Amino acid sequence: MFRTCLENVREMMPLIHNITNYVTVNDVANALLACGGSPIMADDEADVEDITTICGGLNINIGTLNARTIPSMFLAGRKARELGHVIVLDPVGAGASRMRTETAISLMKELRPHAIRGNISEIKTLMGWGGSTKGVDADLADAVTEENLSSVIARVKQFAEEINSIIVITGALDLVCNASRCYVIRNGRPEMSRITGTGCQLSAIVTAYLTANKENDLEAAAAAVSLMGLAGEIGWSRMQKGDGNATYRNRIIDAIDLMNGDMLEKGADYEVC
Repeated sequence: MFRTCLENVREMMPLIHNITNYVTVNDVANALLACGGSPIMADDEADVEDITTICGGLNINIGTLNARTIPSMFLAGRKARELGHVIVLDPVGAGASRMRTETAISLMKELRPHAIRGNISEIKTLMGWGGSTKGVDADLADAVTEENLSSVIARVKQFAEEINSIIVITGALDLVCNASRCYVIRNGRPEMSRITGTGCQLSAIVTAYLTANKENDLEAAAAAVSLMGLAGEIGWSRMQKGDGNATYRNRIIDAIDLMNGDMLEKGADYEVC
């Protein structure tokens, strides 16, 4: 199934509209190209509805949220809903400030995204479950572990049912849940957390995978998460003496670009609960 999801993206080459943060915008564009999609970035109110109209999916990332782009996010989101396009919300830093939290919750409630991708602290904030943050990173106290896995999955499934969205939580253990099923994915490397933007890249890739696999949305989201984690493993295995995290970032994008269906199918490490 993951192989088919990857091949559908490469065949369809979905055009994805990204309203994303300017810290990682270039890496997001390159990751989309590497996975087989096509990126376009637009965040001006006068531009976003037209751009959304020609795309198949919309990726909204609030990482560098500001008063100018908030209206653009809602305009693009409403247009995407009207056209039946995929919407993915990345609530970066929800819980870190009132502005971020209120904007993320408003976007979630009004736009009803097909998927929400965040770390555990951000998702707990949206659930009203008392998440805490360390800037835009998850707080260690919120971490998903083998010990609390069952209880977290149960709560996330409930949340997914309440808002009718796929919930993607990334961390040491990755969860991809709808109301009835949850993929627990164990791909990835801890060193990925030292690179700014792996989460931003993943949200864009999830958008591309959902756009190209609308009939198998949960599997598509899980395939995208496995792809990113596996690329992190492959990229790390190719590190040489003297390489640092800037090189690792490039090796991850290279691994995404060179990934094929057989590699993803064989390398994906997951279970379904």
